[in-house]
Amino acid sequence: MAWPEGAVVVVTGAAGGVGHACAAWLAERGAQVFSLDRREPADVVGTFVAVDVLDEASVDAAVAAVVDAAGRVDALVAAAGISEEPTPAEEMSAATWSRTIGVNLTGVFLTCQRVGRVMLGQGAGRIVTIASMSGAHVVNNPQQQVAYNSSKGGLVAMTKSLAFEWASRGVRVNALSPGYVDTPLLGSKHELHDQWKSVTPLRRFAEPAEVAAAAAWLLSDEAAFCCGTEMLMDGGYTLA
Repeated sequence: MAWPEGAVVVVTGAAGGVGHACAAWLAERGAQVFSLDRREPADVVGTFVAVDVLDEASVDAAVAAVVDAAGRVDALVAAAGISEEPTPAEEMSAATWSRTIGVNLTGVFLTCQRVGRVMLGQGAGRIVTIASMSGAHVVNNPQQQVAYNSSKGGLVAMTKSLAFEWASRGVRVNALSPGYVDTPLLGSKHELHDQWKSVTPLRRFAEPAEVAAAAAWLLSDEAAFCCGTEMLMDGGYTLA
């Protein structure tokens, strides 16, 4: 995989799960990684920068810190995301809806917008948003998660819109939509793991490193003709 040595990469949601795996994968291959999250993990990859993706001033400050330190931003992996506890739609609170949409959609937009401004000024950049098979391909079963599904569906549409607007100015934007990934996000739903695996043709969850490798490919030169692409990697879950 062609990956520029020393490329400056920003990863949000880098304290754990897919975000941390992406940061580690890229750093191991020579990228200069800036790990952005609300809290600093014990095993931070690269340089940690605190950010609250729901706060415009916080996002502005985090992006400015990266540019001050590195002089540019070559790539962004927007992996910050949350999932609400399964709740019937008719019982979901407005606060839960707003927070889920806020982090998963508005927060990703603010991050992409601010980093995108830097990339547009450079005339080059690569962005991958971490969406989900739940966004446009499946309504999960049996858990009811209307806010999460809606946020990820919106994220796919947003990714395509940004790709269309920015491609002619040198910035590629694509989405990666995993199925179930073996991360702490699934930890509270152990009773459903066997059911989810049983209807996944590969009979397992994705490893975070597998998702990281796919994200890195979308950022790489090999994916230079991918523009507004949504890469689905679900182990065959949505085939049924």
